[in-house]
Amino acid sequence: MRPKNTKLLAWLKTADDESVAKTGTTRSYLRAIGYGYKTAGAEIASAIELATDAAVTRKDLRDDWLAIWPELNSNEDT
Repeated sequence: MRPKNTKLLAWLKTADDESVAKTGTTRSYLRAIGYGYKTAGAEIASAIELATDAAVTRKDLRDDWLAIWPELNSNEDT
């Protein structure tokens, strides 16, 4: 099991249904990701980043982000 993603869980507490819908999944599934029971797929991770205005990033959601999105590798955010 992955560690809790407190950023995602905090966002979920205040997210309205429209914002959750923008992630392409359900509030329940987002909670499962937040609590570390599930790993966000690449598409959902990207959608979460967009829906949260980057409050939760793809780097926050996937340990293998560098293999999927090598363009995110910069000295600024690592």
